[in-house]
Amino acid sequence: ASFTISLHKVDNTTVMIKLRPGVSPSCRIRVKSVIRPELKITPGENVTFTFTCSTPEKYFVAEIQKNIDCVSGPCPFGNVHLYPPGLPRLNRTYVWDVKASTKAGLELKFSTPWLRQIEPGETCPDSISYNISSCIDKATVNIGTFCRNGSVSRIKLLGGVVMSLHLPWHSILTTSGFNIANRASIKRLCIIESTLKGESSITLMSPNYPLGFPEDELMTWQFVVPSNMRASVFFHNYSLSNCERKEERVEYYIPGSPSNPEVFKLSDSQPANIAGSFNMSLQGCDQDAQNPGILRLLFRVVVQHPQVDENVTHLVDLSKEKNMTVTIHLEGWPSLVPLMSEPICLICKDPRTCDRALTLTSGAVYRISFLCKDLSRLRITAEKSIGCMDIRWCQRKIYSLSVPKAITRLPIRLHKFIWKLLATDLINVEIMSPSLKLQQHIPEQRCNTSYSYSIVSATPETELNVGIFCPGGSIEKIQMRNNITIYLKTFGKGFINESVPQDLKMSFVPHIKDECTFTVSPNPKSKVYLQTPNEPYGLPPYVSISWFIIMPSKQTARLGFSRDRMGIACETGRAYVNIKEETQGAEEIVRREDELLPQPRNMHHNFWVNVSNCKPVDKTQLTLQFWVTFADKQIDLGIILAVVAGAGVLMAIGLTVCCVKKKKKKTQNPMVGVYNANVNTQMPGKKGLFRKGRQNNESHVYAVIDDAVVYGHLLKESNGLVAPEVDVYRPFDGPIGSLPPSPPPFSFRKDIKRSSNTEEEPPPLTDSDQDTYTFAHQKSGQSEGNGDANEKDKGDTSVPLLENKEQDGLVE
Repeated sequence: ASFTISLHKVDNTTVMIKLRPGVSPSCRIRVKSVIRPELKITPGENVTFTFTCSTPEKYFVAEIQKNIDCVSGPCPFGNVHLYPPGLPRLNRTYVWDVKASTKAGLELKFSTPWLRQIEPGETCPDSISYNISSCIDKATVNIGTFCRNGSVSRIKLLGGVVMSLHLPWHSILTTSGFNIANRASIKRLCIIESTLKGESSITLMSPNYPLGFPEDELMTWQFVVPSNMRASVFFHNYSLSNCERKEERVEYYIPGSPSNPEVFKLSDSQPANIAGSFNMSLQGCDQDAQNPGILRLLFRVVVQHPQVDENVTHLVDLSKEKNMTVTIHLEGWPSLVPLMSEPICLICKDPRTCDRALTLTSGAVYRISFLCKDLSRLRITAEKSIGCMDIRWCQRKIYSLSVPKAITRLPIRLHKFIWKLLATDLINVEIMSPSLKLQQHIPEQRCNTSYSYSIVSATPETELNVGIFCPGGSIEKIQMRNNITIYLKTFGKGFINESVPQDLKMSFVPHIKDECTFTVSPNPKSKVYLQTPNEPYGLPPYVSISWFIIMPSKQTARLGFSRDRMGIACETGRAYVNIKEETQGAEEIVRREDELLPQPRNMHHNFWVNVSNCKPVDKTQLTLQFWVTFADKQIDLGIILAVVAGAGVLMAIGLTVCCVKKKKKKTQNPMVGVYNANVNTQMPGKKGLFRKGRQNNESHVYAVIDDAVVYGHLLKESNGLVAPEVDVYRPFDGPIGSLPPSPPPFSFRKDIKRSSNTEEEPPPLTDSDQDTYTFAHQKSGQSEGNGDANEKDKGDTSVPLLENKEQDGLVE
């Protein structure tokens, strides 16, 4: 097909058809019989041409430029047409270059559906875009790039303007969509007017964005908003230049405000909840010539209906809190940015200071309100720091780790509460849950509550993820070293109801040897699983963890491990598992990493479980889990029978003794002492007690011995009552096996050293003493003796009475 383009000279329009960048010249233009790679048609020319291919839109683009001079003559104001007609279906760019005096202003007025500004690099859905530049003297400022279907209804510029319209080859657009009008000087770079009719959100940028705003320039955005709507301004991205004079700022003119214009820094929270129309201006400064920097701004304006409860304020009293911040924000903040189409939620600390995220600090009282249709989209994140630098000042203090009522009373769901517990190297942290207790969240016992605690212990050498815990378990307290961070995270709407009896507390304690120590007081009816921290990465090298299990009353524990080995090999050091009951002389069970772990065993007292790691090889990590169950203590029937039998024997012996004594008193027959010279009469074990020899002493001759004479002095000293001897119980310190400990044998004796003080203890008998004494016990049918004392007086006389050695002679 052939095309004919005819340009009038007075239109001052030029048409250029040229190859698209980066496309091979396989298609050409034929003018009459001449083949050309491109074609330029100037004002006053009439040209007919064809293409050598059937799809010229793949190879060529058309650029139509019209120059309009408003300085030397009158401007052709009114609608701007797409001229000339009859152009081939190519990607087309129309350029209107309007030159005007800086003393006058030009207005570009757009027909509906108006325009929407886009960021550099962004494309329009229909591939139709406008680009507007302002020309002041010889400088060109890029006002912005726009798509159709937006809120920008007018743009006023100072001096000349270059307006470009980009159309794809398949577009059927026949009008430019704007007109040009003459206006008085606006005394600023430009004025961009946005008309917002209903609930909407728009994004606008400063000229030259993302490059710098011109030095010491001023521009204005005018927002036309219905009086029954509310508008809020949010700065998304900005940077400041280095000013030598003046100060970069933003000024607002709000009808009805007593302080117009309201001046804000770019770093301030911008006005929100504005009723009706308002203006916003950006003012630059005189920049440093050596290091000017860049002033740029990207912001968002949100228009929405007034909220039903916008006048409802909520009291947040943080006056008694210390070192705490409370941030109210959208769900997913700050990583998740809501879509432009989503209705915005605002938090206001006064009617005009609103933002999508509001941070409150401790020590003050706030009255906040919400501009949000759906409060369930909002969340609360709070953080509190508790520190101790000197144990003398904080050792006895107990700090509550519960969420303040000022937060739980808000109609916003708590997302996370963070406690940062800071201490020096020699001060440790103890976390307690005396009534609710804590349950460790592991696959075998998952937490199903609406909130949980994540505990992290950080030391200069390593960070230990202690684990995730929830209320309703068996862990009473956890002692940890160095700085601790506790994250309370909620999972549902039931947190407020469940957390009413929050009992988590903490205190600072002196240094402990293990990185972490758990005190566990289980429910007798439950099976408790406990696991080493830092899942799934395993226990860090050289870290030691202990558990102290408190036994319920009248219960026996069953301790077992979830696997038979530790599952690691050590490169340096050894890994150990230690188990020991907390009772006198208890046996300690120790297993290394290369040994089998103990089989399930019964524990009868409170006991310790300790796991100490080495430096593993091959990136293997130590993760160990054990369980504890309980059962009622079973009393051994054999022990009961033995106790009963023993009591019966003792009672029978007692009755026999009483009967014998009564019989003796009745008969009063004197007993006869019988002397036998062949009997060894020396007291066993006592040497030299008697100084006289046998020849000078008649103590070996006995008359009648009566019980009352022998024991009378004892009866006098006790006023007629014989007090039984009382022994003192001494616990056994030796090892405990599967059987009760046996008493020491009768032959066991300790050596007695000779004392130099004869008044305290009589001197012992020597082997040379010839006075030996003993008692002859007459038995039915048999009597034993030691033989002739005169011939045996130099022998060993220290044989105990209770041991039956070979005796010489008989006593009849």
